[in-house]
This record gives sequence, C-alpha cells and structure tokens, in this order.
Amino acid sequence: MRLDGQFQQGGLVYGHTEPGAQVTLNDRNVRVTATGDFIFGFNWDAPKEAALQVVLPDGTREQRTLSIAQREYKVQRIDGLPKKMVSPPPEVLARIQAENARIAQARAVDAPRPLYASGFIWPVTGPISGVFGSRRILNGKPRRPHFGLDVAAPEGTPVVAPADGVVTIADSDMYYTGGTVLLDHGHGLTSVYSHLKEVWVKEGNELRQGDPIGSVGRTGRVTGAHLDWRINWFDQRLDPAFFVPPMPAD
Repeated sequence: MRLDGQFQQGGLVYGHTEPGAQVTLNDRNVRVTATGDFIFGFNWDAPKEAALQVVLPDGTREQRTLSIAQREYKVQRIDGLPKKMVSPPPEVLARIQAENARIAQARAVDAPRPLYASGFIWPVTGPISGVFGSRRILNGKPRRPHFGLDVAAPEGTPVVAPADGVVTIADSDMYYTGGTVLLDHGHGLTSVYSHLKEVWVKEGNELRQGDPIGSVGRTGRVTGAHLDWRINWFDQRLDPAFFVPPMPAD
C-alpha cells in the first residue's frame, strides 16, 4: 500500500493498493477504483490518530495507525455585516435549514468516477482574504469557524472549475452563500463556490478543469467581492490551499 498527501487536519491523502482490495478509515468504507486507487480526508478538527485497514483480495489484512498533525487556526474579526446575516430572523430559518440539507445531501454522494484525478488549479486568483479554519467573530459575536478559502477579486471576474467535476448544485440565490455552485469530483470529494454574481452552469453539467462556472460577486453574507472556495470529503472539511500551488504573485 502506498499513501501520499497531507497527514494533518484539513488534508487529503491519495492511496494505492492492489485492485480488488477493501479499504476502511476508522471503520468507514473507502471507495477503491478498479486500478486500486483511493482517497480519504481528515476533518479540520480531526484527532491525532486515525485507523486505516486494507483487506487484500487473498484475505491478507494490513492495518496502519496514521498520525494526524494538529493545527492552530487564526482568529478573524469581521464587522459591518447586516444584522440579519449574523442572527437570521425566525422567518428565514426554515429556508436556511433546507439549503443546508440540500448541500449535505450533495456532499454525501459517493460517485464512482475519480474525476479528481485531473488535479487542481486555482478557480480564481487574487489576494487571499480569508483562510481555512479561522475562528470567526462576526459583528463581535463568535460564530462557526470558516471552512473555506477566500480570494478577493473584482466583481465579475470569471471563476473556473479547478478540476474535472459534475455540477450538482447551481443556485443563484442561497441565503448565506448567494450565487452558489457545487461540483462533485467523485469518491466523496466535492467543492463549493460561493457569493457568485452570476452562475453560468446548470445542474448535471459535466465540466473539465478550466471551464467557467460563474463570476465573482458579493451575494449572500459578505462585506466585499470575493470567492469563498470550499472542499469536502463527504462531511470532512478540507483545506483548499493543500490542493493547489502557492498563489501566483501577480
């Protein structure tokens, strides 16, 4: 068995074993391709160790205890947000819950094609204005950590698919995230693009790396134009910065 990737909170690991092997991570089944390739990720707050087991076609078992490096996250204070975006009024709670359930359902899909094998590029370039895992204080009130990577860019700047994927959500008006696109890259790996001004794709579209999906906007809960880019392995929150090279200087 071969493993390569980021063995730390928010990291993704690429694995290879014998074709026909069965893989589990902490007793969770991991999809394996016909050629023996698989992936798995560690949540933003994953504990220090994880148990990986591989059962080969001949019944041989291989077990490994994986060490997961722990991270310290920044604190980010954001002021000037509309009150209804920090503490939503009761009449919109049902809408928010329905949208959250829709996203969770899309992230739970275990699609068989490993479209993630295309590799990843930046969906847009610009100054990084928010980092993964930061503890957010919104209008002076502590809220959930930020699970994305924010890239500031002028409104209307094109956003492209960083990797091959299938569009499973394309919505121009979600409460918190505004214009939102979710791509399924296979094997439980998904990515979300939020606060878009325009959404240029439809659900069911199959995209190649570099295909346009929309434009940078300031829709939903924002203080300025930017892209909020998030990546999940099922319900595990991953750091998009691990998927791409350093941001180009220009």
